[in-house]
Amino acid sequence: MPIFCDESGAPATGAMTLAAVAISDEGAEALLARYRAVTGLTGELKGSRIDPIERAYVLELIERFGGEAIISVATPARHPGEDSGALDLKTYSALLADAIGAHLDAAPGPVTALIDDGRYSDATLARVRDEVERLIDRHDPASRAELRDSRRTAGIQIADILANSAWNVATGTLRSARIAVILEPFIANGVIRMRQVKIP
Repeated sequence: MPIFCDESGAPATGAMTLAAVAISDEGAEALLARYRAVTGLTGELKGSRIDPIERAYVLELIERFGGEAIISVATPARHPGEDSGALDLKTYSALLADAIGAHLDAAPGPVTALIDDGRYSDATLARVRDEVERLIDRHDPASRAELRDSRRTAGIQIADILANSAWNVATGTLRSARIAVILEPFIANGVIRMRQVKIP
């Protein structure tokens, strides 16, 4: 089972969110193709660039194409003397483990965690990937974790929309009320599950 992961925000912005979307490769590609056909999008699908109607349409398509998402949210406070980069990585790693881990009980066999490769250095991302692989190997030894370019991975672009949506709500942006209304029915029917993560 593929699980596509992407994050939004940072501790310095008031919240970091991470979406882990379980959807087949074929479903993710078909979803993005349908979105492109309807909207005329030619570039990368990004949560920071779409309007509320387009955002709502993505969520409708997630349900139509059989996707399920877990969005983990953290609002960590930086302690005196704590390095901001270290807090960012600690928060990201905790959210990634939480969101992926919450999918595992429902996974019938091995999972493939597909992680956006754009946030940190190659060396740091390699360590993150190894941590995720250890987590999912406990579920099934055939599981694996991979880093992917979001520009070439439909599922990660879908995860970006959800992570960005949750970040807007968590930080109370001007768009947050409308986005909360868009999310509500999908949270109610279980297509999206929200989780709060406390960062020590």
